[in-house]
Amino acid sequence: MDFNDIIGHEQNILKLQNAIKNDSIAHSYIFEGPKSMGKKKLAMVFAKTLLCEEKGIEPCNKCHSCLKFDSGNHPDFDIINPEGNSIKREQIEKLLHSIRMLPYEGMRRVYVIEDAYKMTAEAQNSFLKTLEEPPEYAVIILITDKSRSLLPTIVSRCQGIKFSYVENEKIEKLLVDKYGCSKEEASFIASFSNGIVGKAVKLIQSEEFRKLRDDIIFAIDDIIYSDKFRIFSLSQTFVENKDNIEDILDLLTIWFRDIMIIKVAGDTRFIMNKDKIELIYKHSNTLSIEKVSDIIENIEKTKEDITSNVNFQLAIEVMLLKVQQEV
Repeated sequence: MDFNDIIGHEQNILKLQNAIKNDSIAHSYIFEGPKSMGKKKLAMVFAKTLLCEEKGIEPCNKCHSCLKFDSGNHPDFDIINPEGNSIKREQIEKLLHSIRMLPYEGMRRVYVIEDAYKMTAEAQNSFLKTLEEPPEYAVIILITDKSRSLLPTIVSRCQGIKFSYVENEKIEKLLVDKYGCSKEEASFIASFSNGIVGKAVKLIQSEEFRKLRDDIIFAIDDIIYSDKFRIFSLSQTFVENKDNIEDILDLLTIWFRDIMIIKVAGDTRFIMNKDKIELIYKHSNTLSIEKVSDIIENIEKTKEDITSNVNFQLAIEVMLLKVQQEV
């Protein structure tokens, strides 16, 4: 594992490598960005590089330190994860005790705190003691998607590394090269994942997601061409997949958005469901631009209703009936 395994985030990689090259490594970092963006992976590669015996800007992957790191047994590296829903003061106190000890090997000790925003108030206050006077040999990396949940005094003492969304083209290439999917499927997954590499990798390996997507497309076809009494049985598909309702409603929105693009522009370059193009055309021939617009608005309203704790099944049935009324 090295920097070449990181998809995107080139500026962050360059910043960290320059810090190594110029011997200007901070004692503490905050890696901040949405979940599944690759924050932990980059933190691990950075830690491995700092501990590498070759002392370069890349881990050599051959020295004893790199081999120990890859096996999960490096004595100068530790990762702190939440216990349950929080990182407790006792966990931070244990880190504080450990960090006072000189490195067993080499010149550094590196710590990664995952989901750092889950530190309790007591844990954060204890953690501040280390940030105020960190040992010269220590590097601490906090991983979070919510730095606003950390004490301002913690944030001010850490160097921030922001993670942005990765371009679709880079995600598509990863999915085709590493996971062997078609370009059309890779294009859809990359777009659906909104630039989040971890989400794209999870979805491309998920038969459950493929089935869910097919079920939703089948349901759309049924809504358009079946009688309204089918709506109540179709709603069960949504109820049975309640935990995935955000993805389901996004799939619906994207489908009708693609129909709108075909209706307005007639250009397939900008649609997401390229692997389902024939069915998109079939549905576009049935619906007017105005009706597609109303359907998309209805789906968005349903998202808001569900967020507002409106009765789930009722919200879904009303949405499906309204969609069918537009057909």
